[in-house]
Order: sequence, then structure tokens, then C-alpha cells
Amino acid sequence: MPGQNQPLNETIRQSAASGRILVMGIVNVTPDSFSDGGRFDSVEKALAHAQRLASEGADILDIGGESTRPGAEPVDARNEIERVVPVIEAIRAEIDLPISVDTMKAEVMRAGVAAGADMINDVNGLRDPEALLAAVETGVPTCIMHMQGEPRSMQRQPEYDDVVEDLRLFFRERVDTCLANGMHEHNMVLDPGFGFGKSMHHNLDLLDRFAEFREFGLPLLAGISRKSMLGRITGREAAADRVAASVAAGVLAAERGANILRVHDVAETADAVKLIHALRDNRNKSRGEH
Repeated sequence: MPGQNQPLNETIRQSAASGRILVMGIVNVTPDSFSDGGRFDSVEKALAHAQRLASEGADILDIGGESTRPGAEPVDARNEIERVVPVIEAIRAEIDLPISVDTMKAEVMRAGVAAGADMINDVNGLRDPEALLAAVETGVPTCIMHMQGEPRSMQRQPEYDDVVEDLRLFFRERVDTCLANGMHEHNMVLDPGFGFGKSMHHNLDLLDRFAEFREFGLPLLAGISRKSMLGRITGREAAADRVAASVAAGVLAAERGANILRVHDVAETADAVKLIHALRDNRNKSRGEH
């Protein structure tokens, strides 16, 4: 379990190099998130939820104050800061785990890091020049996610020539732009953005070919937990009923190279990750004996 005794970027890099998977627990402080909107919309509720996720084995806590579900309405920076900063401060005071702030806005990024966040998680892939500047200036690890369109309209007939090839081009451009603007490579994490402007076919292609994103030599994050595609596949309409499918999808992503799994169901995912680690350790031990 990573603590505060070393920078988070070093923890992520070491985990990626060793094949250890980090579990990122989701703490939504929003009234309208697709899975748990409104359940943790006070500092006390959010802190209690974060403490539960920590006890279940979370390695990182991801705090978000704006829903990015399909059709979600935007939140202004002031309201988003009022939602996330007190929660980040409370978690920082009580829990010895790295904190990620999940936001697209430069003002929220700066406020979140100033309050104690160790990482930025940007679903807009730092395409806003001000967000890129904020990520560079704060100097913390940043997850660069792909999203086609924007939350209100991203699921209206998304189109790609080849979803994996299109995302590889997107990531190459983003990495080059971030480097040109002063971001250190060791602060970059890539996320293909399951469900963000992708059809069922696109999402399945991304999961099946997830390993192709390893070509960048950067840590990879998979956020597929409780997504609607899992509901369509399993027939589970309620997001909370998609736990088994979420864990299975996380394992498939991890086997294809995901280094961080962003999840709602930490205990179940942490158990699955322990099995993956045991298999990898046994494999390495067997190789060492020959």
C-alpha cells in the first residue's frame, strides 16, 4: 500500500515496472453521478466512504465533484472547488493514502493540489491549454484520458475509423504536446476512457486490444467499473448490480497491461488483484528455478 513516504509518480512507476496493480477507489461528491450520485455529497459522508475504501485495500483515492456520465450538465469551477476541496482536506488529515482530484478545470486542479491532492485525473486529456499549464505547474502525476466529444453529447453516435488506432494517434499527440509544454514523462498516465464517446463495439475493442497502448511505455489506467456496457452485456440495469462484471473487466484489463484500476468496488477488486499478483509471483519464482 503506497503511503506518503515517496512521491506518487515514483510509486506508480515502480508498480508498473514490477507488475503490481494499484487500486484507485472512487469517491464521488456529486449529486448526479451514474452509480452513487448523492450518497457521499457531504464531507462527513465522503470521508467515511474514503475510510471504508482505504480499509478495503485502496491504494489511491479519486475525488470528483462533477459528474461525467452521458448527458451530465457541467458544473462551474467555484461550485466544484466547494465540493472537492473540503473533502480532500479531510481525507488528507485522516487517511495516509495518495489522493487524486478528478477534474477538467485548471482552477480545480490547482485548488485540489493545494489542498493536498497528489494527482490529477483529467477526462479531457489536458486538451484545455490552461489545464495543461496547471498540470505542469503543480508537478503531480496526471492521468490523460481520451474522450470523444463532451459529456452531454459524447454517446450520440460516436465514430472512429479504428478506435484503437485513433486513440494511439491521440495519445501520441497528447504526449508530444505535454512534453513540449514542460511536463515530465514520469508524470504521465494514459487512460483510453471506456464509455466516454464509445459504443459497445468500441469499448470491447479497447478492452480486447488494451495491450497495444503499452507501446508508449507509460502507466495505463482502466476505468471500466460499473459502466453501462457491463449492464448491457449482463442485463443488470442497476449499476450496483454490476460488481462481478466490473471485477472481471478489471482482471481482463490488468492482464492486458493496466497498472491502475479505477473502481467503485474496492474490496472485491483488491481480492482479484491479489490473485493476479500471486500468479505473477509464482510465474517469476518458477522462472527463477530454471
